[in-house]
Amino acid sequence: MLAPNAGDLIAETVALDPRRPALIAGGRTMRYGELGDRAARVAGLLRAAGIRRGETVALALGNDRRFVETMLGTLRAGAVALLVNVKLGREALAYIVRHSEARFLIVDGRLGARRAAMTEALPAHSAVLVTAPDAEEDEYERALAAASPIPEAARVDPDDLAILMYTSGSTGRPKGCMLSHSNTWWQARSSARTQLLDRADRGLAMGPLYHANALWGILLPMLFTGGSVVVLPDFDRREALQAMHDHRVTFTSGTPSMYALLLGDPEIARFDLSSVALLECGSAPVPEELMARIKAAFPCEIVETYGLTEAGANILTPRWGVKKFGSTGLPVPDVEIRIVSLVDPARDCAPGEVGELWSRSPANALGYLKDPELTAERFTRDGWMRTGDLMRRDDQGYCYFCGRVDDMISVGGENVYPKEVETIVLTHPAVANVGVVPVPHTVKGEAPVAFVVLRPGASVTEEELKAYFLGRGPAYAHPRRIFFEEQLPMSITNKLDRGALKERARELLPGGVASGGREP
Repeated sequence: MLAPNAGDLIAETVALDPRRPALIAGGRTMRYGELGDRAARVAGLLRAAGIRRGETVALALGNDRRFVETMLGTLRAGAVALLVNVKLGREALAYIVRHSEARFLIVDGRLGARRAAMTEALPAHSAVLVTAPDAEEDEYERALAAASPIPEAARVDPDDLAILMYTSGSTGRPKGCMLSHSNTWWQARSSARTQLLDRADRGLAMGPLYHANALWGILLPMLFTGGSVVVLPDFDRREALQAMHDHRVTFTSGTPSMYALLLGDPEIARFDLSSVALLECGSAPVPEELMARIKAAFPCEIVETYGLTEAGANILTPRWGVKKFGSTGLPVPDVEIRIVSLVDPARDCAPGEVGELWSRSPANALGYLKDPELTAERFTRDGWMRTGDLMRRDDQGYCYFCGRVDDMISVGGENVYPKEVETIVLTHPAVANVGVVPVPHTVKGEAPVAFVVLRPGASVTEEELKAYFLGRGPAYAHPRRIFFEEQLPMSITNKLDRGALKERARELLPGGVASGGREP
């Protein structure tokens, strides 16, 4: 059975309204007709280079129109689009190119040594096209101008591999998550439907397009509906606010860290944000105090979302229905979920009990490239994906994200979730941001410690903040040490880097903490 080619997401708008704006990036507007033509030319140059259906094309590009047109063009040709996280180190980039067996590389010429590492990792007889976004002409542009556009997208099967996205996880080498053409179509349609988007909307892509948040949450549903997307080259809080102001953005999606930075801009009040109708916050636990601050700053609808690369960016939180503070909402249509006991995987959790979220939907990935063991571990035979995320449900079925299974802290047999500790600490008026990680404890096994960023001009001591927590939360969960930092480490996808915080904790407390909070 054949399925629609995901490279045809924009075909209807190209045919009916080619003058509609599609992308606003790098100081210029690209309309659907031009985007369609350039994507067809990308498909043509790949065919001319001998790239066949199912072969992999690595796209090592930043946030601009080239990323979009090459992704669509690669899919149109029936090839596999490998969306490369260009901020990774040379060793990881070389591994991804080699592991994926990419036959063709389209790369940003500004990547220097990282570009060289990827080029060297290609198999023999592979091709490389270098693009120089700041130049009037470059190798990629010349090849595109000379290419013959392919009038029709390649015929594909529903489970044909369309997109490869490598996820690093908490340990080990990057894993190649395999997404099919049917995955891609379903996610684009479902995101547009559950976010109530139409062609009049204008999204703002603040984060990297190779990451699920911006790709599935903004770019693809907007292209599917015929709306437009403002694409920032990198996240910068002032540029993001300016883009909302200048381009009358109607919605965006970001991580808690990105919103915390936006709210920290001292000049936020001078920007007209009245066009924004929807803000989505996800990709990491969203503290309730931060959500309250977002609601105070933006006069619009704000929802906390939940999704992941392997099971779809829109598992929870349709835009309609009752909004519950701190909840990631209900499953979207066609998505089934279970919250499975951490002790007995055969048992589903009762309301209020924390367990691991399992999801089953058309968005579930095909598995991990060349890793059948991990695929079998994460994907069950009857279609469930074990997310590795902690969740609880209330009596009405609304879900509350508690963090990663790997981040859970067992304090003398009591389970402590970093988000719950962070939420309490964030309610202190002096605290702007906080991250909580475990360290060894001489009696309890392990215990939480906190890294805190204070608001400008605010002051509070470690002991005062501990006492504040003990007055509002369980004693077993209180942070045994609190360290004050100017800023918290962020990952390349703009999430709190808990791995870096754990390393910092090991440096500061090489022996862990002792009973009573004293260092050994």
